[in-house]
Amino acid sequence: MTAVVMTAALTFSVAACGGGSDDDKKSNGGGTEQAFNASVGNIFNPSTKTGGTLKLAISEDWDSVDPGDTYYGLSWNFLRTYARTLTMFKPVPGTGSEELVGDLAEGLGVSSEGGKTWTYKLRSGLKYEDGSPITSKDIKYAVLRTVDKDVLVHGPTYLGDFLNLPAGYKGVYKSKGVNTDQAIETPDDKTIVFHLKQPFGGFDYFAMLPGTAPVPEAKDTGVKYKEKVVSSGPYKFENYQEGKGFSLVRNPNWDKATDPNRPALPDRYEVTLGVESNDIDNRLISGDLDVDIAGTGVQPASLSRVLNDPALKAQSDNPGSARTWYTSINPKVAPLDKLDCRKAIMYAADRTGLQAAYGGPVAGGEIATSLMPPNIAGHQKIDLYPAGADNKGDVAKAKEALTACGQPNGFSTTMAFRSDRPKEQAVAESLQQSLARVGIKLTLKGLPTGDYFSLYAGKPSYRDGNNLGLMTNGWSADWNDGFGFLSQIVDSRTIRESGGSSNLSIYMPEVDKLIDQAIAETDKAKREAIWADIDKKIMENAVVLPSVWSKALTLRSKNATNIFVNEAFGQYDYMMMGAAK
Repeated sequence: MTAVVMTAALTFSVAACGGGSDDDKKSNGGGTEQAFNASVGNIFNPSTKTGGTLKLAISEDWDSVDPGDTYYGLSWNFLRTYARTLTMFKPVPGTGSEELVGDLAEGLGVSSEGGKTWTYKLRSGLKYEDGSPITSKDIKYAVLRTVDKDVLVHGPTYLGDFLNLPAGYKGVYKSKGVNTDQAIETPDDKTIVFHLKQPFGGFDYFAMLPGTAPVPEAKDTGVKYKEKVVSSGPYKFENYQEGKGFSLVRNPNWDKATDPNRPALPDRYEVTLGVESNDIDNRLISGDLDVDIAGTGVQPASLSRVLNDPALKAQSDNPGSARTWYTSINPKVAPLDKLDCRKAIMYAADRTGLQAAYGGPVAGGEIATSLMPPNIAGHQKIDLYPAGADNKGDVAKAKEALTACGQPNGFSTTMAFRSDRPKEQAVAESLQQSLARVGIKLTLKGLPTGDYFSLYAGKPSYRDGNNLGLMTNGWSADWNDGFGFLSQIVDSRTIRESGGSSNLSIYMPEVDKLIDQAIAETDKAKREAIWADIDKKIMENAVVLPSVWSKALTLRSKNATNIFVNEAFGQYDYMMMGAAK
């Protein structure tokens, strides 16, 4: 998840948002005393009080508020306020938040045919914001619309890849009227049955994807649907201004009796887009803002201020996540089409500079030596390009690699970064300096976050045509296993010529073959070993320069209540928060 991150059928209880018995509160660690990491594994300022307004901001544009067209983790986290999916991550602190529970569905899916068929029963009484009923046909339509990646360019490809769709099927817009019952059946308004091309035991994770949020066909306007999303959750859009912001208010037709997972505490959410990053930090500190919705932590200018002020430090949390920040190295542009030229970058990079760019060991994370982070099952220690005892790079090895690739004096290439993310600009500047030591000259090119993957770095024709040799990137697991972390960013079959690709640099048929082996492998230990092997082969091919396995120093506001880190997202659980005023 560009963002972007589990199996027992459990439901939300009052205890999960801070009520219940004293024992419940103790087990959840709920408390109201400000303290460092008070929201990690615990609920800070637990509350069941309704009312008030939560104010959120982000320094960039949103990829899309359309649940079928989004792939940022922050969006997946937030959209649960206005959209419901078949299943969802359990909204509790600690590792329990990595478990799946039923959402629109009464519970998890029932499999048959050895995992090729999955059946879900919907809860009774589900309604849209206009009071019309939500049916299984609306979920089927929603899933099928996500198949068209020319129209809805963002979002994962899992469902389109795995469903047993008719040959040549291109989605509801281009293949209108095509019978798709071989892929999805809706025998009645409360039942939906998915048929896969091959067995997959983790389909409940697919049922969690935003693309399973229902869409009424009569209200679908394709790429413009984001301008008027029809709510299935406790909040609906009061207004929406693309690139500027939006507000959510209560959905009068949401029935809590149908939704055991959401407390729906605030009366209102206000989201502002395009706010300068340092201004967001200042407003959080002053209390004018409740959440930096990006969830990637305070900026370098605020870091020392927060850590050195006891009151501010007590108002902060330092959660880790199943996320790696890295730089994609494009093998499709010369001279990076030569392995040794890519290895030169791996050796020359100052790893401490990359870590500092992301905020250092506290706010940035641990120096990464491979793509897959340590909290993903199957992770193995891989360090193929040692950066010296001081982690500042091995200049001699880099020069040897340059000679081996026929560029002894270095070469020039372009590095792209997301221009509204100061940390990524700092990454680009750090690499510009460290690579210059061996004659590799970088021209830096800032691109807007909202279109970074759809129009620029994630669109091969633009990427290669504009000589983007290096591109800042980052990935958070869709769920915490090898498939949930790696598949969308290392499988060359997920690269889309139309744009929206999360895989920017990995074209390796042997990796694609290993992914298929891992999917088919039923032995957990053997499956995890395959994911580790994939990680190693990617590093051997030098198409990814890892920076850090992520951590973030985040600030919680004094107005917000019921705050905890949802470990499935590595961020505060925005759906569960309340407001004092």
